Amino acid sequence: MDRPYVICHMLTSIDGKVTGDFLSHDYCEKAIDAYYQINRDLKADAFACGRVTMEDSFTNHKKVALSRYKSRKVPRVDFVAMKAKRYAVAFDRYGKLGWTSSTIIDEDPGYGGAHIIEVLLENVSDAYLAYLKTIKVSYIFAGKDEMDVSLALKKLKDLFGIKKLLLEGGSIIDGAFLKENLVDELSLVVTPIVADASSKPLFDAANMQTFSLLELKYLKDSSVYLRYKLTK
Repeated sequence: MDRPYVICHMLTSIDGKVTGDFLSHDYCEKAIDAYYQINRDLKADAFACGRVTMEDSFTNHKKVALSRYKSRKVPRVDFVAMKAKRYAVAFDRYGKLGWTSSTIIDEDPGYGGAHIIEVLLENVSDAYLAYLKTIKVSYIFAGKDEMDVSLALKKLKDLFGIKKLLLEGGSIIDGAFLKENLVDELSLVVTPIVADASSKPLFDAANMQTFSLLELKYLKDSSVYLRYKLTK
């Protein structure tokens, strides 16, 4: 396989939602704990999220002041700042994430310390690339105007040696992977709550796929863990 093995690891409501107010409900607390423990147990080389999830979980919507970098010209060449044991892959088309460090800062050992890799389009600003170089965040290019997820995965394996990747949302990036037939497994913690209408689904704009059940576990507080493999 010329790309990492991809496991889409998500916590969902009964009706298949992955983001929304239901996640802050007390009823979800045990399921969230289980989700993070399984994240650690899967022992992947990297986890990947879209921009919105990274903002919500790690950068706190910080904006980058790029004025000091405006005069810089940066060639569109992939930048490997360092090799690491674990990576955090951010699909951030236009370069919006306000990282302040080259690694994820988080108490959870499944996330904290992971070296950050930005996946960008070639039309990202020179100033943002210069900023990433300054703080030693790695980046790769995966398309000029549209994101080429297959190309991104190939580069993640070739340049960083990533063999197993956890895809952890949200809906748009999960859907983009599934649409390109790039999800090898589903790893789902299902919490027994129905989300409201504003909550987002597991996959946005995906093609039909079939999966076979590998594992089922009963968890605390009526939650369940389901693991599926893509049917080839």
